[in-house]
Parts: sequence; C-alpha cells; structure tokens
Amino acid sequence: MTATMRAVVLDAPGSPEALRIRELPVPEPPPGWVLIRIKAFGINRSELHMRLGLAQGVTFPRVLGIEATGVVVAAPGSEFEEGQQVAAMMGGMGRTFDGGYAEYTSVPATQVIPFRSELDWATLGAIPEMLQTAHGSLTVGLDARPGQTLLIRGGTSSVGMAAAILAKDRGLTVLSTTRQPDRVAALEAIGVEHVLLDDGDVAAQAREIVPDGVEAALELVGTNTLPDTLRATAVHGVVCFTGMLSNEWTVADFYPIDYLPTGVRLTAYGGDAADLPSDIFQAYLDAVAAGRLTVPIHRTYALDEIAQAHAHIEHGSATGKLVVLP
Repeated sequence: MTATMRAVVLDAPGSPEALRIRELPVPEPPPGWVLIRIKAFGINRSELHMRLGLAQGVTFPRVLGIEATGVVVAAPGSEFEEGQQVAAMMGGMGRTFDGGYAEYTSVPATQVIPFRSELDWATLGAIPEMLQTAHGSLTVGLDARPGQTLLIRGGTSSVGMAAAILAKDRGLTVLSTTRQPDRVAALEAIGVEHVLLDDGDVAAQAREIVPDGVEAALELVGTNTLPDTLRATAVHGVVCFTGMLSNEWTVADFYPIDYLPTGVRLTAYGGDAADLPSDIFQAYLDAVAAGRLTVPIHRTYALDEIAQAHAHIEHGSATGKLVVLP
C-alpha cells in the first residue's frame, strides 16, 4: 500500500469543476474504524446537494461520497479480516469526515457491511445506498405488500428503478413516472406495468388505471410534486417521502388538514447502514448473480471524470445509477 492516494476534494460549494483531484495521505484508521481500498463508488443526489451548498452539517475542504465498495486493508479493532469485501455508507461519511470519492477511505466499523460476491465491481459499487434506500422505503416507509399497487414518482432515478425491481419481485403492480418519452422503454424493460409521462397531473393518470387510487406511493421528486402524489393515493393508502430530485424538500406553511387528502397517510424514510442488514444485502447480490434481479446502471466513469459524472446527475440526464471506478 502506498502512503498517498488520489482523492476528489471539494474546497467549497461550486460547479462540477470545483471537484479537484489531489494527492492526499492514505488515512490511518483508529480502533473501531476500518480502512477500505475502494474499488467502486456510486454517485448520489445528496452529494450534489453538498456540492451546491444545499446540505447542512458539511465542513470543507471535504472528500465527498456517502458510500463506497471495496476490500478491507486494516481493521485495528479486528471487526473485519484483511481482504474482506465490504460496502460502507452514511454515518457522516463524506459530510463530517472524508468519504468515498477516493482510492481509500477510513470509516467507523458500524457503517461497514461485509459480503461475498463474484459480481464485477461496477455492479457492486452501484448497489449499497441505492438498495438501502429502495428496500427501506418499501419495507419501513410503505410496508408494501404483495398484490398492492405502487406508484413511483421519479421512476428513472437509480432508487426509482431499484424500487421498481424490488417491488416487482415482491409481487406488486408498479406504476412509474418519467418526464421524458425516450425513457419509457427503460422502465418497461425492468417490468413496470404502467409508465406515466409526468405532465404535472399524475393523479388523474393513475386513477384512470386504479380508480380508487394506488395503495402505496414512493415520492422521489420532492415537495413540488408531493400534493399530486398524495391525490393519486387511496384512502388508507401510504405515501413515503424519500427523495428530492427537484432539490425541493420543505413545505411552507404546512397545514395538515388542508394539505393531506382525507385518510391518506404520509411517512418518510432516510436510512443508514444499519438499515440494510447484511443478509438482505447478500441475498440481493446472490439474486443478481443468478440473473433473477438486475442492477440499473446508467454508465461508469474513471475518477478523472468525476466532474462529468456530477454534471450528468445535476442535469438529470441519467437513467439509473452512475458509478465511478477509481
């Protein structure tokens, strides 16, 4: 192992070009932390928020990246063996301490999930945070059950596509939205039964298919589309607010009786590494390896292409997950 590493550093909020590659010392993990040699990491919307200066609690300069996948180099507390394949995510990663946009990262052992897989690193790097968010939204946020109808608002995002794949595997009927006609085929290819072109009145389209309203809805766009998503939902149905693709995440002057349709339930989901049990993660990897489930990857990048990757996620031009191979 070398003494230095290449890492992407953000000195202050700015454009994609504000992400600069530098040589930094390889971090030394204290007891209770794990040093990971990063093989792949996914790009997440929250990292865009950090770069734009929209996130709270971020200190600069900072190596961004709320997730990473790779192999253990050192674990002073003996929590993991050297060479063990692991994923790491959340817990202040890339926010209050340096994260996954690098060749190495040191993270608390509590944020590390072990696994074993022969899948390629690009596929493995796409999965952790995407799966954690999709799985948690369906189970904790929505308590989704087989036979129910599910509306996914923001369907071509990585989490939206992962949620559709998981929901189909669980026996739900999926309605999913996109604003772009050329993305309809991508949603149909992963098994979405009803693709809705988002014209701002998705509720009307959804109720043409399910007159009483959908039983579950996953809101990934933001508070600007949330009222319409609520209107698409049946009495006693549940809407889970998980994503903010529009960068709008607050409701001004919130008056519940006026805002919420009668009998419609609104929840939210924001998980952590502990919310993705290792057996759930391993089962997903095994299902992908067996060809039963798929991983929605838009494309991969080299570390030197990090600005390009951020420009793509900012402009909403990706259908699925963006992955970097450092």
